[in-house]
Amino acid sequence: MVKFATALFLAFAGATAASAQDFRAENRVTVTPVDGGFQIADGAGFGARGMWCAAADYANDVLGARSNVRIYVVGPRLSFDAPVTFSLDPAGNDPKRVLILSQSLRAAGSNLSLAHAHSFCADARLIKR
Repeated sequence: MVKFATALFLAFAGATAASAQDFRAENRVTVTPVDGGFQIADGAGFGARGMWCAAADYANDVLGARSNVRIYVVGPRLSFDAPVTFSLDPAGNDPKRVLILSQSLRAAGSNLSLAHAHSFCADARLIKR
């Protein structure tokens, strides 16, 4: 019984520690750190704008990045329900200019400045009123 209780405690402690690493952006989108960057599963109803907002919020609040830093898509969204991986390092990707925001999550190398991406957080601020 003691072994079971210890195993249960360790499993719970591990799950709590893993979830503590997640970051909740100002638009309530969850950002998860991963090897090589950070991942966002969905835009909480805001689509690509919500995902870029959350990426900017994470880069600023957690990574301490400045507003002129570029945020890159390094793991593009391969299907509607797949997450997107972002990074501040474009390594291994050919940087691409974002022309159509909704398509930007599907192309590795798509990038925006932190300031530009953070401007999409205004959507969530307007809705919160």
